[in-house]
Amino acid sequence: MTSSTIVGIDLGTLSTKITLSSTHDFEIVRNAHGGHTTPTTVTFVGHTRPRLLGEDAVDIGRGDENTVWMLDRLLLSNNNNAAAGTVQEEDNDETCMEDFARFQFDKETNSVYIPNMDTTYDATALLAMLLGRVKRNVLATIQRRTGGSSSTDDNNNNNNNNNNEELEFVFAIPSNYPQVTRQAVMDAAYAVKVNKSRVVEGSRCLAAVYQRKFYDGCDVENNNNNGDGGETKKKKKIVLVVEMGHARSSVSILQCGGNNDNGGGDDESKASTTEESKQEASKQDKKEETTSIVQVLSTVSSSTLGAAMIDIALFHHFQSNHPSLSHTTLAPKSRPAQRLMEGCRKLKHILSMLPEGSVTVETIGKNDTDVSLSGNRELLKQLCQETVVNKLKSMIAEAIDEAGGIDVLGDIESVEITGGGTRIPMIQDAIRHAIGKSDGFVLSKSLDDTSLAFGASLIPVDPSATDGEVTAEQQEKRAQLLKNEMAMMDRDVQMVKKDKIRNQIESHILELRSARHSTHGSLLPSSDEFASYLDDNDDWLFSDECENATVEQMEEKWTQIQGKTREFCADYLAATQADAERKEKELEEEAKRAAAEQDAEAGDGEAEDHDTRKLPFKRRMEIVMKNKTEANELFSDGNYQHAAARYAKALSHCSKFFDLSPEQQNEVNDVKLSLYLNLAFAYIKLEKLDNAFLQCNEALKCDATSVKALYRRATVLYQKRKFDEASKDLDVAEKLAPDDKALKKLRVLVEKQVAKQKAKEKAMAKKMFG
Repeated sequence: MTSSTIVGIDLGTLSTKITLSSTHDFEIVRNAHGGHTTPTTVTFVGHTRPRLLGEDAVDIGRGDENTVWMLDRLLLSNNNNAAAGTVQEEDNDETCMEDFARFQFDKETNSVYIPNMDTTYDATALLAMLLGRVKRNVLATIQRRTGGSSSTDDNNNNNNNNNNEELEFVFAIPSNYPQVTRQAVMDAAYAVKVNKSRVVEGSRCLAAVYQRKFYDGCDVENNNNNGDGGETKKKKKIVLVVEMGHARSSVSILQCGGNNDNGGGDDESKASTTEESKQEASKQDKKEETTSIVQVLSTVSSSTLGAAMIDIALFHHFQSNHPSLSHTTLAPKSRPAQRLMEGCRKLKHILSMLPEGSVTVETIGKNDTDVSLSGNRELLKQLCQETVVNKLKSMIAEAIDEAGGIDVLGDIESVEITGGGTRIPMIQDAIRHAIGKSDGFVLSKSLDDTSLAFGASLIPVDPSATDGEVTAEQQEKRAQLLKNEMAMMDRDVQMVKKDKIRNQIESHILELRSARHSTHGSLLPSSDEFASYLDDNDDWLFSDECENATVEQMEEKWTQIQGKTREFCADYLAATQADAERKEKELEEEAKRAAAEQDAEAGDGEAEDHDTRKLPFKRRMEIVMKNKTEANELFSDGNYQHAAARYAKALSHCSKFFDLSPEQQNEVNDVKLSLYLNLAFAYIKLEKLDNAFLQCNEALKCDATSVKALYRRATVLYQKRKFDEASKDLDVAEKLAPDDKALKKLRVLVEKQVAKQKAKEKAMAKKMFG
């Protein structure tokens, strides 16, 4: 007998929120990096690299045409809407968000061409890729909660079970999604072996959350007794809910309690509706029976109105009116346009908190100058009155009309706002004015950004729902989607294994090169043959042969390298092994002694504190090295976020040594140097360049002549496009290690960029002075 876990999913344009059902206490599903949302993004690195999905994908601000995002919007192609018989909302040319996406989307075929793969994928297949990552994150969260065994290997997670739990994906979607789009979402779930899935309207999800979290079932009594025996009725409470995300919005009218008559209908019909609603509320919330429930009276949705429209309005304003941008028209997909758009987003966020503000956007002005963007809230209102404010007011008015009109509804006592767009003061003012409230009327923010996913996890299966059987044609399409996605998952697994072996080889060669300066470095061979051996393997790592090698060939190469190293470095390996065994034995003895001390102190009633005790040097070093070893293992597995945390923890213990002898101080400095370097490398992998730069500086404080620290810092500076500073670090490093191949390769990259800059400056000077 399997237990069913409902997984509520809110597919957003920028990020996806996932929540487990009551089976797991409505736990929010974290991504592999520890974040509470999963980016709705997929990156294709190439034929010889695994796909980067969700949290591993390239940030859309830095991505190119091989990074695909807004997967929810790709499902809403022209053909899909036409097929569903719906009227598509029109976007004018200046408010079309898709124009700013760098990937190549074909609306006619509803597909994206990926240059790195030289392949076209349709929107459903791309969504299936993301859902594969979502499923693995769900299983990892369940495993973490239950303590069960679950492999994170993609091959082992291609089924629907984990510890006998069956998954059911429930997607919260806007009310205006056509049937063909709803079906595509469920097809994508099927492609990752989630055989049970369904879609529910977002308004129902918000109502379910409001009922569970905030509505106590106590209605206001409306006494109609005028002295002639009139009955006392319970007054309904009307709640307006406005949700605005990055690219879509919805307005819903909820009714809490009352007689549920909504202004009309016969008594028998009303009694029937009330009874059915009671049953549904009982199932959803697992509460005691109550006559008060939350119903959805009306919903109006838009697939174009969102906070992104404000970004686009600012973009076109500055493009047309800023003096520094008058020299050219920025193509929306170009890098400068992307930087301008990012600047507009930042300015919007500032104006959400302050009446006025400014941001600086680098190298988009004439002659690659920086441009300052300034604005205030009044400017936002002027730019967005028609496209945003009036449209939102119209949606609110339409929702009220569909619910029976304000005369029937009575006063709207409460307004709930959710989604990033509703944090903007202009949007909040529009909501108040649309319902005739004063500026002082309080808008409640009790529904957080996970409410749609939470609500989806609350809603049980509706036995009366009839989605229809899957046709033979649809089943064939699903089977093909499943086959393709399983093949890509298997390919990703192989590529991950290959990358792991490649990293092992690279680390092995780097360790042998740096070992020359270690305690037993004199035992390494000094022959040209050994130097050639290292150089040849280093060159092989960057060759086409390595790039195109299979996992089996990589394993064979790794075995050969290990064997050759044992042949070349027998004396060195024996000495280092003896040292390791000796240190291990010392640590074990010290641990036993420390444990005995701890037991003795406990017997005397003394409490221990691992963080503040003055532990003996060897005991503290044992803790440091334990954290470092765990960090290295996490790093080798590609878990850079948690590896960085472990390296940082090891460094925190390094600060707790005391009364060190000169030899002990040197040992601590060597360990700290290694930790700073590893932490910098982890931050580079996480693309946190400022953090990496700081760690490189700390490493150089430990050893100003560390070639590896100089190389790492030069790498960071290169990625930050500070080529002159990177060149200075390389100058110092090359003096210390003139034959280092990694330095030479980075030097080539830096000089290429410097030459490019000089050529551009020369061309500008020629243009200015003739």
